[in-house]
Amino acid sequence: MLTEAESKGRLLPISFENTPWWGLILGLIILLAIIVALFSPVYQDTVRFLLSGVKITLLLTVVAYSLALVLGLLAGLGRVSKNPVLYTLGTLYVEIIRGIPLLVLLLYIGYVVAPPLHIRNLITRGVLGLGIGYGAYLAEVFRAGIESIGKGQMEAARSLGMSYTQAMRYIILPQAFRVILPPLGNNLVAMLKDTSLVSVLSIRDLTYLGRLNVSRTFRTFATWNMVALMYLIMTIGLSLLVRWTEKKTSFERG
Repeated sequence: MLTEAESKGRLLPISFENTPWWGLILGLIILLAIIVALFSPVYQDTVRFLLSGVKITLLLTVVAYSLALVLGLLAGLGRVSKNPVLYTLGTLYVEIIRGIPLLVLLLYIGYVVAPPLHIRNLITRGVLGLGIGYGAYLAEVFRAGIESIGKGQMEAARSLGMSYTQAMRYIILPQAFRVILPPLGNNLVAMLKDTSLVSVLSIRDLTYLGRLNVSRTFRTFATWNMVALMYLIMTIGLSLLVRWTEKKTSFERG
């Protein structure tokens, strides 16, 4: 005799408990919004006006995050170094930058640091602000990842004749990278959203063009609906890419 639960399980092969309802509902909302945008002249005009801002937003994210990775790695290595100079420099960078709000940091770099250095390109100013700001946070991610690897790994590498740099490059960092991949992905998604702050530097990103479109058409509802939808699509797509990368690396490791 089948129990009631087993009978229901055979009649309903789909498990309602394991169904990602939040994803289905979110996908339905996005689909409905896209359909409205395709058939509404107002939304079509808004989308055309905002598309160039999407390109700038993605460009800022990729370039600034690349800079943040380099700065974060260097500062993270300094934070675990026994060299007092490197440790002091890395710690100063992390503590100072993390103590300043990202918006203030963007304004400071954009209007105080960049002009004397003759950096006139606005996108470059935004990249520097975001990269330097997020580099301090990634430094702590790298530091935690490196310290999570047992000290015996470094000792074994040194006993085989490797230098500290070689051991860090070939033994420690590859293992640490797999450990810190999830937080690195989360920071990438966070940076994508924080690129909206560069609009204060008059960079024509998605948020800036949204404000500009409102001022020229007074279509507040349609404009910010599309701005929010575009950010949502980009962040969800990036999150899915990060999860896929995590699963692939964990599968290869297993």
